[in-house]
Amino acid sequence: MEMNQVRYFLAVCEHRNFTHAASASNVSQPSLTAAIKKLEDELGDALFIRDRAGCRLTALGKLMQPRLERMQSEAREAKAEAVRHTRLERVPISIGIGETIGHAKVSEAVERFRQRVPQAEIELIVDANDTLLAGLREGEFDLVISTVEVSEELYRIDPLYQEAYRVVVAKGHPLSELPAVSLADLADTTMLDRPNCEMREALHGACTDHGHTLYAAYRSNRVDWLVELARRGSGAVILPETSIPDHDNLVSLPIADMEIARDVAALRFRHQASRSETNELVREFSRN
Repeated sequence: MEMNQVRYFLAVCEHRNFTHAASASNVSQPSLTAAIKKLEDELGDALFIRDRAGCRLTALGKLMQPRLERMQSEAREAKAEAVRHTRLERVPISIGIGETIGHAKVSEAVERFRQRVPQAEIELIVDANDTLLAGLREGEFDLVISTVEVSEELYRIDPLYQEAYRVVVAKGHPLSELPAVSLADLADTTMLDRPNCEMREALHGACTDHGHTLYAAYRSNRVDWLVELARRGSGAVILPETSIPDHDNLVSLPIADMEIARDVAALRFRHQASRSETNELVREFSRN
């Protein structure tokens, strides 16, 4: 029995759908199906009954689920202990940060925490949400700061703050003198697009509902690149408030036609023990 077979089995248990489980596990569906078939062959019978609604556990599947959950938990704890053993004696608190999370509130909370706990060491890793959540489950991170929606059964979710989105342009841009920017204004403006923006679909949907279409001359998953293009007058970019740098040549404006905001939370994996330092750091984040 291989650990990837266990992981894929538990993913199907969670999602009750082979396609969704494969997507969440970052593997192709044929590979996931083959791994579970091999596990079923080793155990001697089917683990799932597949139907139009998705799939459900067989009697053997129900018997195996808690055992394989314990096996995965033990493997994660072993890996986490090994990682901590190979690190320096003073183990840093490892924080995974979503690509679109702004620096301001996170850095302020971390600095306040270190003033109270000066012996603490902090490791900040910025990456895509899927990669961060996988690392959190594997014990590579103590917590993840993200806007992604996750299962409360798997993750402890501590809400941190809500922030609005604003339009960012250079001083001297045609929009820069407006008190607020309408969707019609955006439709008449060259946009700088973030494909990894959580609110992208909502924004484009609202524009479509009002008969507008946004045109993006530039696209990037890097906020800093888009901010630099905006600073040079290349177009307008929509950013959450904490991602907007304090720059003399930039102006940020509210969106007039719709309320667009996001919730940022600290995530911890429920099957991993949380260190007392991590708990204190989360409380510090919550003071923002």
